Amino acid sequence: MTTLLKFIHLGTIAIWSGGLIVLPFLFWQRRDIKVGPELDRLHRLTRFVYVGMTSPAAFVAIGSGTVLIFLQTTFLEWFSLKMVLVGILVMLHVVAGLTLMHLFEPAGHFGRFSYVVLTVAYLVLITAIIGIVLGKPHIDSNQFAQNLFAPGGLRQFLGETRIPIP
Repeated sequence: MTTLLKFIHLGTIAIWSGGLIVLPFLFWQRRDIKVGPELDRLHRLTRFVYVGMTSPAAFVAIGSGTVLIFLQTTFLEWFSLKMVLVGILVMLHVVAGLTLMHLFEPAGHFGRFSYVVLTVAYLVLITAIIGIVLGKPHIDSNQFAQNLFAPGGLRQFLGETRIPIP
């Protein structure tokens, strides 16, 4: 069961990552096309990549990864760092969706700067996640947050703020 889930997880991560990397390039193609059937074709293709491939792959990747967390009991500092990076990747996935939503309006545009920044952000995050997973670096949380993983440690880390319960 674990092997099948890992296969599904890796396959959907590949589709999700590939889709995210290609989306800024598709967005950038909008600069040359103002109206007509070419614009409609680009819009359909871009929506298919985002809605038909990338988003479902992200959903399955996150779901299968969540199941794998509990099957393999992976609760180490490197894994926490990986999860932070995956969270940032999810936020940038949403940025792509918001961009797509407005890009094909009559005044929609996606400049070179946006293209470069979004592409580099995806590449850096995906590379960092792969590097962390393959390297599994030893991160000693005691060096920067000594009691963070101790019971009640988050409260000490954030301060003694208590929320009153009515």
